[in-house]
Amino acid sequence: MAREGFPAADGGERERERDRVQGYGNGRVTISVVVTCLMAASCGLIFGYDIGVSGGVTQMQSFLEKFFPEVLREMKGANRDAYCKFDNQMLTAFTSSLYIAGMLSSLVASRVTKRVGRQAVMLTGGVLFLAGSVFNAAALNITMLILGRMLLGFGVGFTAQAAPLYLAETAPAKWRGAFTTAYNFFLVLGTLAVTVTNYFTNRIPGWGWRVSLGLAGVPASIVVLGAIFVPDTPSSLVMRGHPDRARASLQRIRGVDTDVSDEFKDIVVAVEEARRNNEGAFERLRGKGYRHYIVMMVAIPAFFELTGMIVISVFSPVLFRTVGFNSQKVVLGSVILSLVNLSSVAVSTFVVDRAGRRFLFLVGGIAMMFCQVAVAWILAEHLGRHHATTMARNYAYGVLALTCAYTFSFGLSWGPLKWVVPSEIYPVEIRSAGQAMTIAIALTLSFAQTQVFITLLCSLKYAIFFFYAGWVLVMTIFMAALLPETKGVQLEAMRSVWAKHWYWRRFVRDAKQDSQVNCL
Repeated sequence: MAREGFPAADGGERERERDRVQGYGNGRVTISVVVTCLMAASCGLIFGYDIGVSGGVTQMQSFLEKFFPEVLREMKGANRDAYCKFDNQMLTAFTSSLYIAGMLSSLVASRVTKRVGRQAVMLTGGVLFLAGSVFNAAALNITMLILGRMLLGFGVGFTAQAAPLYLAETAPAKWRGAFTTAYNFFLVLGTLAVTVTNYFTNRIPGWGWRVSLGLAGVPASIVVLGAIFVPDTPSSLVMRGHPDRARASLQRIRGVDTDVSDEFKDIVVAVEEARRNNEGAFERLRGKGYRHYIVMMVAIPAFFELTGMIVISVFSPVLFRTVGFNSQKVVLGSVILSLVNLSSVAVSTFVVDRAGRRFLFLVGGIAMMFCQVAVAWILAEHLGRHHATTMARNYAYGVLALTCAYTFSFGLSWGPLKWVVPSEIYPVEIRSAGQAMTIAIALTLSFAQTQVFITLLCSLKYAIFFFYAGWVLVMTIFMAALLPETKGVQLEAMRSVWAKHWYWRRFVRDAKQDSQVNCL
């Protein structure tokens, strides 16, 4: 029988193996797995809250008066270019410092989780984020602000590395996409919560920004309490030498009357296969048999950042200020975007395990590209001409509508799938390292983008949306050609998906041959 997902020599045996693996628990969803996954998915709250709070407070007048008065002076300058109002490197450093801290902590989390498990890593991340929220709310200068942001980043890095893997390893294969998408749902919910908060705190003169930053402690507390009560995943427990606890955990989440023998056996076999080679996970990734994982490990987070969504999420208030909205309408526009994003993620949750990952990537990519080209055209025709610093109201609302359409397309595809696909494609021996590298690359690129976006906006002006549209075209073609469909496939059988792919099968075959040689 083909183990660890390697294709069997006989086609009929391969089909029987696939049916057996996909039949684990008949895709049953129990109350235990729902509660456990929702508690783990709540880790997305802190990431989403942080994305929204940075963009919101950086356009609040009280915040700018205390920390960045030079930005206010530039905004009031009569001759200031409409695209360059917020071009201040210290202001963007406040936002981007979180991402570099998150990148470093996600790599550390990969090694820590092998010793203490995914549940403990999520708990640590929640505590660090809670500390960062207190530090930021009490900030007296820019140094305190950035140090607080870095603590938040450490919390995000730990939870973003552990939570998606926790969901993928816990959920039944038939509904794994929907459960893993829950992380992104909570991420967007966190963004919506903070944009609503910003809408009201923006009216508080002098210290409204402190309320927005301090309330980050609420989602952090939810994550801490949730992480205390969730059990560790069966795969993680087996990896750490606790097979009895692992079987009990698997039985609990699949249901007391469900036969988990086959699934537990495959988890144990997968872990034993991973231990046959003494090389560490990062060393394994250099082997030819892991080349397809390396490509996706880099491509998915890189393409995600190049959709342009991170800059719209973080800097949508800046964009709306640029096209002419006042401070209160800017925050209201961000609330609308968050609601649109939340609705699109909800739709994605219901269709991802039916339509499949590749279909959503393609549909979302085409729609995003159209919206970006349309926004670029409006900005080119109606903003910045004759030194005007705003545009006509009708066109400004047109930009908002197109941004909403873009956000919906993103929330249907790249938003949730960026978490779903990496969490399910890696084999157990490199799963923690692969997820850590994926998150590290994503956060590093987020750091770079948030640090340079305002300068790019000032230099490229409307053409920045053409820049992102070009990349969306490239990534849509890439996904159509090189990403295999993974819906409904058990994690322990995921290699069989790559083995059937027209291009990647050569590397899976080489990996199998190398494994056979090493066993001789």
